[in-house]
Amino acid sequence: MKWSTACLDWEDRIVNRRSLIAFDPLFPDEAEAALEVFKSLRIVDVAGQPTFGEACGEYVFDFVRAIFGAYDAETGQRLIEEFFLLISKKNIKSTLAAGIMLTALIRNWRHSAELLILAPTQEIAGNSFNPAADMVDADPELKEFLDVNRNLKKITHLRTKAVLKVISADSKTSSGKKAAFVLIEELWLFGKQAGAGSMLQEATGGLISRPEGFVIYITTQADEPPAGVFREKLDYFRKVRDGKIDDPRSLPVLYEFPDQLVEDRAYLDPKNFYITNPNMGRSVRQDWLERKFDKVQAGDDEEGDTIQSFLAKHLNVEIGMRHRANRWEGAPLWIGGADNILSKLPHIEAFHKILRRCECLTVGIDGGGLDDLFGFSIVGREPGEIEVDIEVDGVKRKAFMKRWLGWSHAYCDEDVLRIRKKIAPKLLDLKGSGHLTIVSDGLSDMGEIVERINQIKMANKLGGVAVDPAGIGDLIDALAEIDVTIDNGLLIGAPQGIGMMNALKTTGRRLKSGLFRHAGGPLMEWCISNLKIEPTATAIRATKQTAGDAKIDPAMAMFNAVTLMSRNPEPFRLESLNDFLSNPVMVGA
Repeated sequence: MKWSTACLDWEDRIVNRRSLIAFDPLFPDEAEAALEVFKSLRIVDVAGQPTFGEACGEYVFDFVRAIFGAYDAETGQRLIEEFFLLISKKNIKSTLAAGIMLTALIRNWRHSAELLILAPTQEIAGNSFNPAADMVDADPELKEFLDVNRNLKKITHLRTKAVLKVISADSKTSSGKKAAFVLIEELWLFGKQAGAGSMLQEATGGLISRPEGFVIYITTQADEPPAGVFREKLDYFRKVRDGKIDDPRSLPVLYEFPDQLVEDRAYLDPKNFYITNPNMGRSVRQDWLERKFDKVQAGDDEEGDTIQSFLAKHLNVEIGMRHRANRWEGAPLWIGGADNILSKLPHIEAFHKILRRCECLTVGIDGGGLDDLFGFSIVGREPGEIEVDIEVDGVKRKAFMKRWLGWSHAYCDEDVLRIRKKIAPKLLDLKGSGHLTIVSDGLSDMGEIVERINQIKMANKLGGVAVDPAGIGDLIDALAEIDVTIDNGLLIGAPQGIGMMNALKTTGRRLKSGLFRHAGGPLMEWCISNLKIEPTATAIRATKQTAGDAKIDPAMAMFNAVTLMSRNPEPFRLESLNDFLSNPVMVGA
């Protein structure tokens, strides 16, 4: 049997309210038998206590069919094992989770089987368990063979002794589970937890010996740029949906805006709210969403929601550099500014490629204390000139300008993972991609930075090093070892605060014109999305979106390097072999 879980025309389907599951159930009889059970369950917290069959849209039934219709009763194996549902808040998400798992408990044949709903917090665990318990209590037939224990949050099938448990990650009880059926609630919150990937792997390990089982992820979008295990799963299932990864054993159902609608900011038009709210007109009301939208825009929402959290939770808009409040003007252009060659290279190879391609490179450095990142960026100037159109005094003219190339890296002390637990998963992701180095001795970062600067200098291409003058005493001493000093003009203090305005505007303009390209990667995407521009009476300055966890140091290092490159420096050149031999660092002494 061959099938595909890709949905290549999903953008057309979602706009036209069509199913995002582009294939029929693999085993229709199993699908309909399970759907009959599911449709009979009552949603107790809805007026009139309707059944799922009475209260839900067809998208719910399509999802249930796909899950249970992937089971081959003859072989006892499930042909689709992983399911990912990204859906907006208020679309009966937790109630749907309860209904699916209760259906699985009823349909399960394995004696003493374990079924698990894993939630990130006790409160969310209750949101899933209570509807399931209420469904049993509301149906006399179910009460005959299902026993509800509200204290332990478990439902036992009295005939098979199978148990449906609802637990929270903060209860520390997810390890050692042998569950055949696992549903992960609000995966986006797990993305904020260090070690969540290992915990989920432990919770889902029972599927190895239980081929009839499944894992379902049900989540809204994150209220911050996705991170950790959520980022990993979201990216993977998007690629499956788009046909970039052929994995027929995984099914993505992602209610999100097509890219063009995101670019056009069409999600801000209330007439498009239905796109990520398939239960509109049932559990979701258009007028309620519009009132909520008006309140968050005015800043007077009684629940304290912001426009950012509204977009993420009610419209599934991924929060990133394009959707931050008071963003830097270059943020929407950043991803599109990646160089086609550099962005495809391994991170360190991109550094060496820029070193070879450019005639002059400036270095920018910015960093804080032991609870912060240390940002290192280079901006290289290519030798060839590019013809561009400019306007001077209202007259359009041709000009020839040189393109700049950017590359950035970050360092942090291992204690940051403990102090900044909220971003620890993000930092570990960046380490894994090669864009971040985590040090334990407080010194090896300095050594690597000095080594890279020396590589540039040895190539006769160093235009200078621009630093944030605050807190760089150790760096000044280290750079003096390779004769990069204030006295010889190779080390300068870059203006900060409103003094950085020129670099901010220059980089933005060059991104738009194509005169600034960069090596891409998740580090700078994250840092650029964290930038906040604050206007003053006569200027602007860059700061963080939120204090503490929103790291921007590599971006600030880039602006330091741009400050120096804007002065069109000539590279420092070693005048003779004696200069080389007299420097012990250069000869490896």
